[in-house]
Amino acid sequence: MDIIKTHKNLIKNQLKIWQAYCHLSCNTSPNKNEYSYPTILKTKMKYLIIIFLTVVLHHSLIAQEASLKSFIQSYATKNSFDGTILIQQDTAIIYHESFGIADRRFNLPINKETIYNIASITKAFTAVLILQLVEQGKLDLNKPFKTYLPEYPDQVSQKVTTNQLLNHSSGIVLIDTVSSVENAMKYGLGIFQTPRNSDQMLKSFWDKPLVNEPGTKFNYNNADYIILGKIIEKIYGKTYEEVLSEKILKPLGTRCSGLAQEKDIIKNLASTYFRDNNSTVFINNIPMFIENWYAAGAMYSSPEDLLKFSNALFGLKLIRKKSLDLMLTPGLDNYGFGVWVNGQGNDRRMERYGQIMGINAVWMKFLNRPITIIILSNTNVANLGELALGIEGKILK
Repeated sequence: MDIIKTHKNLIKNQLKIWQAYCHLSCNTSPNKNEYSYPTILKTKMKYLIIIFLTVVLHHSLIAQEASLKSFIQSYATKNSFDGTILIQQDTAIIYHESFGIADRRFNLPINKETIYNIASITKAFTAVLILQLVEQGKLDLNKPFKTYLPEYPDQVSQKVTTNQLLNHSSGIVLIDTVSSVENAMKYGLGIFQTPRNSDQMLKSFWDKPLVNEPGTKFNYNNADYIILGKIIEKIYGKTYEEVLSEKILKPLGTRCSGLAQEKDIIKNLASTYFRDNNSTVFINNIPMFIENWYAAGAMYSSPEDLLKFSNALFGLKLIRKKSLDLMLTPGLDNYGFGVWVNGQGNDRRMERYGQIMGINAVWMKFLNRPITIIILSNTNVANLGELALGIEGKILK
């Protein structure tokens, strides 16, 4: 496993060393009679130097690999981490390991076949589907979303643009009233605890007035992306699930991704568990209907499928560069379209988190370094953002 360089980069560095040595070892003395080593001897010396440097680099890579593995293992043990970690550097997967338990009833371990709910990482997929519509000339981000969803009450839909839905500055009333696991245990999860289709979800909040002027304040709200899902359905004349499959999942050849329904049995899907801050005991998620999160958070996936999505997105296979730049333009709260963009210089990175009770996920792509980190978990215990940044530090150490 290469931590700092792929074999391609290692060879490239060796060639640079060769060229530098050849330049320095040329007989450039003005005295033509000055003694010089025979050509064959100089060639052997060059090979010996390259072999020596290759061995040194190889041992350095082994040490860095061991350091990374040790860091992750220590973090997983200390923080009771259950889940899968996948790391890509350049085009190589340099780490892919799983920890913990997928189903505590039957003591089934997590492995590389385990699938996870990914919660709000779904929003990045929804943002891409919207930007594809923009590229097709079927949607204008700066028009009121009433244009595409005429049945939505005028008091909101005439004032809010699709752009403001994407960057959570719509001012639409919050539909997530639970601020913590403890509150969820005490008060429940509101509209997410009874099964609702997307139309019912939409109508549960569409008659509420705006809570602030659109475009003036960041207000993270699943309602924004539920509306975006309905816009996608309206324009295509298909369900969000069908469009997601046709425009992203099937073209990428994903095997383990889709939109979850509470009634469905999904092979290898990890059960989710949580614990509060004062307990060491994991308990099952309280009853909820994951489909209610819809285009805002109902997807399931695997680390490999998410990596396919990430590589296709940043490889401009899903949207054009202009659209990707727009998606990654940080606005209020450093939020772009469906993702955050944080950091400066070499630490500039795209971050997307997903959390619902025990569902815990992070997808982090460094924008000026060839590093992608995907961590999926079925418990709420570990701080996955902290873990991802710690991993990056070990890779670059």
